[in-house]
Amino acid sequence: MIEIPPLHPQNRHRNGYDFDALCSSLPSLQAYVIKRPDGQASIDFSDAKALKMLNQALLKHHYDVAIWDLPEGFLCPPVPGRADYLHHLYDLLSQDTEHRLAQHKVRVMDVGTGASLIYPILGNKLFNWQFLASDIDVQSVKLAKQLAQLNALPIKVVQQKQPTQYFADIIKAQDTIVATLCNPPFHDSEQSAQAGSQRKWRNLKGQQSNDLNFGGRANELWCQGGELAFVRNMALESQHFAEQVIWFTSLVSKKENERPLKSTLRKLGAVQIEVVAMAQGQKSSRFIAWTFMEADERRAQLARLLG
Repeated sequence: MIEIPPLHPQNRHRNGYDFDALCSSLPSLQAYVIKRPDGQASIDFSDAKALKMLNQALLKHHYDVAIWDLPEGFLCPPVPGRADYLHHLYDLLSQDTEHRLAQHKVRVMDVGTGASLIYPILGNKLFNWQFLASDIDVQSVKLAKQLAQLNALPIKVVQQKQPTQYFADIIKAQDTIVATLCNPPFHDSEQSAQAGSQRKWRNLKGQQSNDLNFGGRANELWCQGGELAFVRNMALESQHFAEQVIWFTSLVSKKENERPLKSTLRKLGAVQIEVVAMAQGQKSSRFIAWTFMEADERRAQLARLLG
């Protein structure tokens, strides 16, 4: 039996959802609250409107985000899991410095931020980080920019006009990025993405879970070669930004992709590779992190940035 780790100790959602408190912060959530067979409050996680309303309540109650919305059809991210990635990333970065990293001088890049802008919003609210966020989808960029502006957040959102590139034309010559993060497309085809969504929907009818989400445009859900090809191509490009980015990271949903990605990264000259285990509910996950800088160089870079 595989032991699934709990949410990060600092994750505000570690003890589940307090629906009374959430409905107090966002009364409109009450219309979507149901009772599970065990008598506990929940929502129908197969209902896209309920999922969006839950996210709005979580962001307002726990992170003081007054305005967050998502048009129909866009990927609706589970807030607890996204926060977990950021907490574990904070721990990884903290190994290279004695400074507290909850400062404006920490600049992080979100590759493929989506219309939800979820990682930059949470990263800023949790740690006061500044963000550079990119996406290839014009409408996602427009919506993400609006969220940043409406909430007065220090997030720069830009369009990546070359769909096969990750960092080129986004990270400028003068930039130093402390870390990159990414939630890559999982599937390798539209048919695979549709089948996966149908499986999730079938699994949720008759039972509730808090680790699944629905929706998503083509570029959010699938790409040629799937997750493995996406992250491998990201790794190939990352070597050209080895002196400007301290840590590169990406979610990896499939455990079997760890070994080939590590092999690729070693061949590219990464001096340190880490795989950080995470989980939400009964779903295990992980992110892979790599750097081309030795520990002394990483510490020196952070010392310069943090003063």
